[in-house]
Amino acid sequence: MVGFRAAPVSSGGLVLVVDRKRASEPLPSATSVALRKPESAPGVTVTDPALVKRAVKAAALGNAMEWFDFGVYSYIAVTLGKVFFPSGNPTAQLLSTFGAFAAAFLIRPLGGMVFGPLGDRVGRQKVLAVTMIMMAAGTFAIGLIPSYATIGVWAPVLLLLARLVQGFSTGGEYAGASTFIAEYAPDKKRGFLGSWLEFGTLAGYIGGAGLVTLMTALMSSEDLVSWGWRIPFLIAGPMGLIGLYLRMRLEETPAFAAELEKAHKDEQTRAKVRLRDMVTGQWRALLLCMGLVLVFNVTDYMLLSYMPSYLTSELKYDETHGLLVILAVMALMMCAQPFVGALTDRVGRRPVIATGCAGFLLLSVPALLLIRDGSLWAIGLGLGALGLLLVCFTASMPSALPALFPTKVRYGSLSIGFNISVSIFGGTTPLVVTALIGATGDKMMPAYYMMAAAVVGGVAVWYMTESAGRPLPGSPPAE
Repeated sequence: MVGFRAAPVSSGGLVLVVDRKRASEPLPSATSVALRKPESAPGVTVTDPALVKRAVKAAALGNAMEWFDFGVYSYIAVTLGKVFFPSGNPTAQLLSTFGAFAAAFLIRPLGGMVFGPLGDRVGRQKVLAVTMIMMAAGTFAIGLIPSYATIGVWAPVLLLLARLVQGFSTGGEYAGASTFIAEYAPDKKRGFLGSWLEFGTLAGYIGGAGLVTLMTALMSSEDLVSWGWRIPFLIAGPMGLIGLYLRMRLEETPAFAAELEKAHKDEQTRAKVRLRDMVTGQWRALLLCMGLVLVFNVTDYMLLSYMPSYLTSELKYDETHGLLVILAVMALMMCAQPFVGALTDRVGRRPVIATGCAGFLLLSVPALLLIRDGSLWAIGLGLGALGLLLVCFTASMPSALPALFPTKVRYGSLSIGFNISVSIFGGTTPLVVTALIGATGDKMMPAYYMMAAAVVGGVAVWYMTESAGRPLPGSPPAE
């Protein structure tokens, strides 16, 4: 057995290297297996491929669970409106349901302000375990809430409370998971490995949407409203336990382990990193983060959360067929995801993200016109085009966003910037677009909304620095 110690490098960061003189000393748990054979590459963090794979799987599973819930909630929104918001107006029911959906996003910044700084102080792995527990509990609780017909107004109140628990926990989930993968990944493969985080997102969506589609096809409307809608939410319990088990078996990231080692020498190092430092000290990176997240999430929620309801409520398209088309689009995106992630390692994050922004600016209107045509091939072509453009973001962001911030504030600053942008623009997308269509009568509003988001994203890409193949800020090179 060998020991590890921290050594400074020219970039100003730290690297853990082998110290055979300390072979008899116990290894710190945070660094015991994160590195291998670093003596062969002085000044470079050399990660264990097996450990990297485990980290990617655990992070992706948590994201899959989060988006399993979002997929279920979005695809069963019409049914939930009947259960919790009885009204003679279907549009009012849908608005109420999406209002509860959006409420979870309003509390996400608070969750980010709590979990993000905590992740920079006590560790990424510990915080991600807590967010997993809270997410599973909130989703499971929804499946147990009595209907409006049983307990009256308390039903939507309890639904709102459960959504707030989900939103609070999610405030620390995406930023933590993307940070976790980014800090484990070798510099030259960060885009490819990070893309698997959003692969988990799509898998969760397909799992949730596929289950709802199957239930819609096999169950009567009465059974679905009576008890069937509970099934997808109750599944979250065992899924959460599996995810928690995987995350508890992980070690801390090499980058955080180096910060921890440095803090042992100076006990004030971590205490000095305050919430103010994560905001005012990183204001430029935060603005870039918010712009990138805006285009990423507006287009994401528009396609994966809003379009199923748009096809059904606005275009009067057959519900089951509409769900199946969306599922096919997501399967196409899953197939493209790792390839586009690998492409970002070769050509860079900026060109890929810029392509997505330009595509949404130029093709949103033609794609929506195809969708409004109503024929299966036209809907599939329009949604497929939007889905492939969305992959430009889903494959790039998990590696591009963590690279905006240095290690000591990465989790906290990314959580704050990400969740503020998602809360204001992403999670409110279904509610805002539904309201705009209701106010104007213009069913092309989804296209205009995506085009506006693409402009903001394009500005952010123009000012961001390329990070592909480069070390994370505050960390030594990794291979």
